[in-house]
Amino acid sequence: MESGQGIGTRYRAFLSYNHKDRQQARWLHRRLESYRMPRRLAGRDGARGIVPARLSPIFRDREELPAAGDLSTEVRAALAASESLIVVCSPNAAASPWVAKEVRTFRELHPERPIFAAILEGEPAQCFPAGLSTAEIEPLAADLRPEGDGRRLGTLKLVAGIAGVGLDALVQRDAQRRIRRVTAVTLGALLMMLVTMGLAIFAFTQRVEAERQRAEAEGLVEFMLTDLRERLKGVGRLDVLTATNKRALALYEGKPLRSLSPDSLERRARILLAMGEDAEKLGDRSDALYRFHEAHRVTGEQLKRDPQNPERQMVHAQSAYWLGYIAYLDRNWDVAATYWGEYRRLAQQLAARDQDNADWLREEAFSEGNWCTLELAVKARPDAALRSCQRALVIMEKVQRLRPQELRTIRDVANRQAWLADAWLASGNRGRAQAAREAQLRLLEPYASRLRLDADLQDQWMRALMVMAEALAGEDRAKSRAYRHQAAKVARDLMRRDPSNEAWRSWKRRIEGTAIKDGD
Repeated sequence: MESGQGIGTRYRAFLSYNHKDRQQARWLHRRLESYRMPRRLAGRDGARGIVPARLSPIFRDREELPAAGDLSTEVRAALAASESLIVVCSPNAAASPWVAKEVRTFRELHPERPIFAAILEGEPAQCFPAGLSTAEIEPLAADLRPEGDGRRLGTLKLVAGIAGVGLDALVQRDAQRRIRRVTAVTLGALLMMLVTMGLAIFAFTQRVEAERQRAEAEGLVEFMLTDLRERLKGVGRLDVLTATNKRALALYEGKPLRSLSPDSLERRARILLAMGEDAEKLGDRSDALYRFHEAHRVTGEQLKRDPQNPERQMVHAQSAYWLGYIAYLDRNWDVAATYWGEYRRLAQQLAARDQDNADWLREEAFSEGNWCTLELAVKARPDAALRSCQRALVIMEKVQRLRPQELRTIRDVANRQAWLADAWLASGNRGRAQAAREAQLRLLEPYASRLRLDADLQDQWMRALMVMAEALAGEDRAKSRAYRHQAAKVARDLMRRDPSNEAWRSWKRRIEGTAIKDGD
């Protein structure tokens, strides 16, 4: 309850705060009054009497106190009618004579009733009002700072103290709620995985033939590496992807590699590639490099045994690509060129087999794009970079003609437009660079409404907006700022989707850094 609603009732608590902290106090007031006590606790005897179903009403004064004089009649009456006092502690509160006066008045009126300190910032010596720190009875403190209890646990401490119940019971119920919420986010994908795994386990227990068991397990791994992985990547949760990879790799643990069939060895290598990809996104480059080297060793041996097998060529090409990518990130251009050259050769062999195979053409486009990226990084031959970027776009547009409705291909074509823009800029043609960026935005914009359904699309849209904002910074500041604001919103959405993704975190810092420079 806030001031202005009448003082005819008894309050669960009085919320004392400095009005410079009104936003945090308003948040805390809403959290406390909206908290629902667990059913098994509500109505039972607690340390402070019957445990209520809710903690309302809680008094919060919305008005600034007068510059001189005593506490208002309404505030004194609310203090007198309150069962406890919550002091929002901060350096602002410590410097406020009115917060100290409210603490002193409550202690005079109710020497036996509890006082709770909700710490927003600063240590107790810096943030406790004078009346609080000198009270004979030490206040019960809930540290809302990130380095303390945090908002969630700190709020639960206040609820437990006001209601007179054990903190453990509230923490347990809160943990159960959080688990249910997290489960709901990825319920569809996880449910499919669990059902499939359950069917596989059931099949294993019903079949006595070892070959049948192996076939079921291999099918599950293939599902995890293809359909399930694509769906989980769309959700954008690296933790779930990591757990899925580990579960898939566990199917091969304890088995000597020499006992595995060529197809099993290939799938194991693909799992290692997936684990390396996810590790790189999490910022663990050393683990990623280890996975990629192991995969490259295995796929290289497989290709030597069957050099004309397109599946062996495809998987070894992926191993070479990822090793080249790590070298590129480390600015080791010669090593990157070696591995990307190997990838390019294999991709061209695949595309030459069938010019209507969209998957193989896509690999050829990627390989040309790699050379474009490398030439731009080395900055020695901008014309060569431009030619590679143009070839990559032409091939990817052919893939789009083969699969016009595939969202992944839309993203890939848009990405090639972005790199072509960089190549035009490196060649000194700002007009063509701007045209390529605009083409990228036009391609992605019709799909903006589907951003939340596809994390990769959301990532592509954020990058396109931010690069356009940077390109316009010196020409049209208003339009540049509008693009940057859009990019910032998408970046925040991505970080909420998966806070552990280091690539998204890096782009968010880049966007925020530009905003600071521009004075936003």
